[in-house]
Amino acid sequence: MTDENAAADDDGDEGAAAGGGKKKLFLFGGIGLVLLLVIGGAGYYFFLMGDSIPMPAPGETEVPQVVQKPVVFYDLPEMTVNLATDGRTTYLKVRIALEVENRAMIDQIQPYLPRILDAFQIYLRELRPADLEGSAGLFRLKEELLRRINLSVYPAKVEGVLFKEILVQ
Repeated sequence: MTDENAAADDDGDEGAAAGGGKKKLFLFGGIGLVLLLVIGGAGYYFFLMGDSIPMPAPGETEVPQVVQKPVVFYDLPEMTVNLATDGRTTYLKVRIALEVENRAMIDQIQPYLPRILDAFQIYLRELRPADLEGSAGLFRLKEELLRRINLSVYPAKVEGVLFKEILVQ
């Protein structure tokens, strides 16, 4: 009887090992299927969806050109401010041009020029020389000045602030 129980236990272990192997095979097969679907979807997107870009007809050689809207630039007066420092006096000299949509926008902005210059002066005087270091510092300065000018001239809208000259001394 003990031999029969031992033989039954051996068959049970082999059956459990075979069942575990099937589970692993099923798991890896599922992962492979998901991977295959992802790769197939990516291939479909890159190869077949790229055809949605308009291409010229076979006899047509001219590609339509994108027309850039004309813009108008308005120069603000040169500003010189002292920056917020611990002891040493540091000056910022800046010349700025505003990018607007058309000449009518300049006529809307000009009455607000004192308000614009005041907002710029207050903001610039609070800057430290470290705030102006690198391209990231100048980008933040440009974005903040654009935000402040658009708040000052609200019905009108300025498209961009362009630095013509920046000098930190």
